[in-house]
Amino acid sequence: MAGLNTFKNLNVKCEKYYNLLTKTIPIKKVLSEEKVIDKRRIGFYLFILESFGRGKDIVDLSQCIIDSDFNDIVYGVGHDDLGIDAVLFDDENQEINLFNFKYREKFSATSTQAINDPFISSKYFNAIETENLSGVNGKVKDSLERIIELLNGNNIWKITFYAVSNESNNIRLNDPHLDRLRDIYDLEVKSISLDYISDMMSLRLEPICASILFDSTCIMPYVEHELSSSKSYIVRMKASELIRITSKNSSLRDDYNIEDIHPLSKTELDYGVLFDNVRGFVMNSKYNVNIKKTLSNSPSKLFMYNNGITMVAKEIHSEGINGNRKQKMRINDFQVLNGGQTLRTIHDFNKESEKNITDILNECEILVRIFSSSGNDNTINKIAEYTNSQNSISTADLKSLSSEQIDIENYLSNYDILYSRKSGDIGDSDKNYNYQITMEKFGQLLLAIKKGEPDKSSNHKQYIFSKYYDDLFLNGFDVSESLEIINKYKKSIAAYYNRPDVVFMEQKIYYLVYMISKYPSCNVDILISILEEEISTFREGDKSLSDARKMIQVRFREGLELSLKQKLESLG
Repeated sequence: MAGLNTFKNLNVKCEKYYNLLTKTIPIKKVLSEEKVIDKRRIGFYLFILESFGRGKDIVDLSQCIIDSDFNDIVYGVGHDDLGIDAVLFDDENQEINLFNFKYREKFSATSTQAINDPFISSKYFNAIETENLSGVNGKVKDSLERIIELLNGNNIWKITFYAVSNESNNIRLNDPHLDRLRDIYDLEVKSISLDYISDMMSLRLEPICASILFDSTCIMPYVEHELSSSKSYIVRMKASELIRITSKNSSLRDDYNIEDIHPLSKTELDYGVLFDNVRGFVMNSKYNVNIKKTLSNSPSKLFMYNNGITMVAKEIHSEGINGNRKQKMRINDFQVLNGGQTLRTIHDFNKESEKNITDILNECEILVRIFSSSGNDNTINKIAEYTNSQNSISTADLKSLSSEQIDIENYLSNYDILYSRKSGDIGDSDKNYNYQITMEKFGQLLLAIKKGEPDKSSNHKQYIFSKYYDDLFLNGFDVSESLEIINKYKKSIAAYYNRPDVVFMEQKIYYLVYMISKYPSCNVDILISILEEEISTFREGDKSLSDARKMIQVRFREGLELSLKQKLESLG
């Protein structure tokens, strides 16, 4: 169970998110030094949402938050939020995620989320159900209108409500009051408390090591070439041993000759063992139903049905014992690069029954590859990228491991800019960053600037790290240009926030960055006015066409380019 130190670490992380927000958006009401709890509360929103809104940066996430206090502080306008603090739309998976946050000031090991917390949001759910939006305003109304539109469409959308707090214990999800909430509004209810948040924050504060004993028939060594002194191994490992060496208990990880395995039924997965750049995927993924079926019905088939686990260790020591009938192996500073979902599912299956560890997991085996990296980060990244490429990890997560992305991160760090290649990344703990940008957001900016296609920046995101990737990040890309690109992005955001007469939209920023790049000497306010006029006049008679849909049209971009040329020429 997460304790006081986790609570304190979360406080620090939340304050960092608030500080990044103040450096990213011109906040209307900057909080004073003594408003520490309010700062943490705002940072808490951003930290949690970032793990769900993959690729969204602080600007995007702030637009998703409808909480009245947050919007009053950040934008100077706060409307009644009807009990929902944030709304995230997942268009790819057709999911609507609703969030209610509670941030407690003091830690208590016995504190539990209140059962009435979800019911505070009933006004919002009722507005969806009745489609009555009278008296609802601002971002709250915008979110409800979109939800109602989606639910009335032909596609099937799933609604999930998250009750999120920094309390020590979850709500009892089997409570009959929550069942009633599910039945009335046809939604799934999930609880996130300090334990889950602890796993999200899991840091590799120290190397994770383990000792294992194999029958010699279960192990096959591998060397890359004859002169190599570094050996890697392919092994057949009992699932119970996999649980032991990836547990939070370091004493269990070292006990290679364990006789009583019953304590393993109580052990927890140490999320620090998961490779940093794929941990976010594993934390947000669902348990693999097929793996659980195999464990329940045909555990002896696990070795054949599953792709196995891939690990990398900085040091591997193996020695033959008992006349070489056994092999004792020590793996130092190891990580799971591939198979994180399998590992998590096996641990979850272990917790379902105390008998599973002895009756099932001690009797089935799984394929494990253990590679020696000798501390070579590039080798680790390549193994992670290639072994995960056949799995359902996003292309962005895979590309986050590539050397060119690490080069961008390192370059921008010199200018105190945090380039987040993965969700939840707030950089070096000892460094104060002046700005943060996500890898996905940077790709969207490149699509607008480098390819000159701002119309595709928002609705072609899935191609940025696949078919567009080489043209954006490799062919002719100069890492020294990244600072200028980010400065244009910051300039565009500030310009729109300083124009109260126009509505801020993410897509407008891509167009403005594109226009600033094409006409660097032109006044930004003039460019905004031209863009806004083009939006209002494009297919003016078509009331069904929203501004957002207008800006993804190629004809809109072509019309804007023509207007820019004509109007800027007339201005001299």
